[in-house]
Amino acid sequence: MEVTRGRSWRWIVAAWLVLVAVAGGATLWLQDTGRPPGRYGWENATPSTSPPPECPSPVDGSVDVACFVSGR
Repeated sequence: MEVTRGRSWRWIVAAWLVLVAVAGGATLWLQDTGRPPGRYGWENATPSTSPPPECPSPVDGSVDVACFVSGR
């Protein structure tokens, strides 16, 4: 049984398409495992009315004080 030239090309193209489909699926499946986990959710913070101890208190009773405190 002799394989014709046209039939061999069909097998080559079919094998290439299967290989591309499997490689694409593996790429999509493994893509998520390479990323670091994201944020799990928002932190609930309770607002306070008093400024942190690092911020200066207004001396003359004004409320125009800007204070930036980094937690890191």
